[in-house]
Amino acid sequence: MRKPPAVIVRGFFMCITPELCVTLRKLHSSTQTMKIGFDAKRAVNNKTGLGNYSRLVVDVLSEYYPENEYVLYAPKLRYNNRLEPLLSRKNINLAGPQRGIDRMLSGLWRVGSGIVRDYSRDGIDIFHGLSNELPLSHNTVPTVVTIHDLIFLYYPHCYKPADRLIYDYKFRRACENSDRIIAVSQCTKRDIVRSYGISADKIDVVYQGCDDGFRVERSQKELASVREKYNLPEGQFMLYVGTVEERKNVLLAVKALRVMGNMALPLVIVGRETGYAQKVKEYVAKYNLGSNVLFRQIHFNDLPAVYQSAAVFVYPSRYEGFGIPVLEALCCGVPVVAATGSCLEEAGGEGSRYVDPDDEAGMATAIGEILSDDRLRKSMIEQGYSHANRFTRESIAKNTMDVYKKVLGKQA
Repeated sequence: MRKPPAVIVRGFFMCITPELCVTLRKLHSSTQTMKIGFDAKRAVNNKTGLGNYSRLVVDVLSEYYPENEYVLYAPKLRYNNRLEPLLSRKNINLAGPQRGIDRMLSGLWRVGSGIVRDYSRDGIDIFHGLSNELPLSHNTVPTVVTIHDLIFLYYPHCYKPADRLIYDYKFRRACENSDRIIAVSQCTKRDIVRSYGISADKIDVVYQGCDDGFRVERSQKELASVREKYNLPEGQFMLYVGTVEERKNVLLAVKALRVMGNMALPLVIVGRETGYAQKVKEYVAKYNLGSNVLFRQIHFNDLPAVYQSAAVFVYPSRYEGFGIPVLEALCCGVPVVAATGSCLEEAGGEGSRYVDPDDEAGMATAIGEILSDDRLRKSMIEQGYSHANRFTRESIAKNTMDVYKKVLGKQA
């Protein structure tokens, strides 16, 4: 991985005073190009979740607005093969703490005045906190923050008390202090307004996307190879992808299998297991469902083939900020049954089916109808493709850039 340079090339923006920085920044923002900084901790250190989102935003902006310069600020570096393609581009740079004390206390550098001092000195026109937070000190440049969800407020028992307090403080401060907020769904926007009293006019909804690899149809040879690699069922099966935790509620899908009886297909559960997984396995054992419930860990590059091998995708989560696995399934041409109650209708569109997160009979009925009605299945797949086309790389780039232009007074 490229090491952070000792000094980022600052050119015209080697400012001497904060006042001069502001003056030069105004002159610079009147031109066609921008220098955009990001909180890139997750982009560098996380290989899933917030890391995927962070890399996607930088990726699409760099592609569709190549005239701009993008600087990723990260407190610490570790090798991440998904970040390497971005760092090979001429308009993307990686930066870390430069003073000795900041390198020693890199966590404080990220949340305090250290990072603000550095990106102000670097001539950044706008700073984007990609993962729910911004530096806590006074910002000298315009800021945007992406809020993904406020799940810790609605399902507090799923979080440690100390974590809830920290998240609440950081998220609230970021919402209050930012110039604009990006919410990843209308559901998250409503939560921000309701929980933090933020004006809806300050919040823009920019939907997330998924890796374009899920839009590529895999060959029958590859599908067969992946099935063999992970010992997946030879015939039809249902699929769940996501962390196996209480909020995600995969036990509802297992209960639906029991309701379906002889009509049930095997259920493949893909994702990191938490303590909740044991509860699911105990239910499986109690009702002798072991042959029909398979837990697997799948390499990211093989996930599209797993999706495309499935007959139905189930996502009974009680609460999500967006629900990227639903979009991944639609891109792969798999009918979706998801839960009501949060944002999954936004991710899945009108063509998917939705059930109450406590209604195993309703889920069983929805799955059964899809499996027994070829016309319905075909319609759901076609509507799914159409809905998924709303979440393109180009739309993410344009909508994000429109937010930046609002902040800088250059409304398109």
